[in-house]
Amino acid sequence: MQTILGAGGSIGIELALALPKYTNKIRLVGRRPRQVNAFDETFRADLLDPVQVMRAMKGTEVAYLTAGLKYDSEEWEAFWPLLMRNVITACKEHSTRLVFFDNMYMYDPSVMGHMTEESPVAPVSRKGKVRQQVADMVMEAHAKGEVKALIARSADFYGPGIRNSVLGMSVVDRLARGKKAQWFCSARHKHSFTYTPDAGRATAILGNESTAFGKVWHLPTAPDPLTGEEWVQAFAEEMGARAGVTVAGQTMIRLLGMFIPVLKEFRELTYQWDRDYIFDSTQFERRFSFRPTPYAEGIRAVAAAAQKH
Repeated sequence: MQTILGAGGSIGIELALALPKYTNKIRLVGRRPRQVNAFDETFRADLLDPVQVMRAMKGTEVAYLTAGLKYDSEEWEAFWPLLMRNVITACKEHSTRLVFFDNMYMYDPSVMGHMTEESPVAPVSRKGKVRQQVADMVMEAHAKGEVKALIARSADFYGPGIRNSVLGMSVVDRLARGKKAQWFCSARHKHSFTYTPDAGRATAILGNESTAFGKVWHLPTAPDPLTGEEWVQAFAEEMGARAGVTVAGQTMIRLLGMFIPVLKEFRELTYQWDRDYIFDSTQFERRFSFRPTPYAEGIRAVAAAAQKH
């Protein structure tokens, strides 16, 4: 049995689509889980409840933690360590290998222009400090021999039908409605995005490769990322839309944050948008002979999905 904890999100769905290559015993765990494959087992559970997590993990060989919490620093600080402790405890009890789907918030802002698995960890945001804390919990549990674990780390992501990503909301959805796209801080810097089907396939690969455990892996992400202006232009061309873009600077983000909660939370991470943001996945690509989906191909797929709705 391979189990996805937090199975209803963008990555959980792509991972479920990728896992049948390795197993036909897949359990999807969440508050309201729904089948992705016809043979999936669904299991309703609250990951903040240790008893429910323990039950959800019974008989599981590999668990993939792809859950997300409300985009709120206070909630992250209160609930992420609890959630991770529940998962690690259950993995230890059931001898389950753990794959934690992570982001890059914990990296030192000075390395945004070239992030690798060896980049220094020095978060400056509240959310980044939480991500460092829970990632440390995972790797410490592995180092102590309590569980076999690895971290699968992604850049900002995009993919067909993904509505809750910055690129989806600020560019694709706005262009589809005939509005100008929106970018943050500067549209002249390069910004990597991980394609969600690649992330799902790669996470499944890691969970089924025994030698991958005990490490942090950057999930495959195309090289040579576009600038904000180029992202908008590329999507506009595919969607037959006008390629206009409005750039919200620090002052505008601060003012809008007074009325829009997600922008208030976003403010502490604007350093990811005022400089190049380049995510290097060379290690994974070489180890697993994996070619990330080129941006042009991903943009075509995302634009086509957006135009069907």
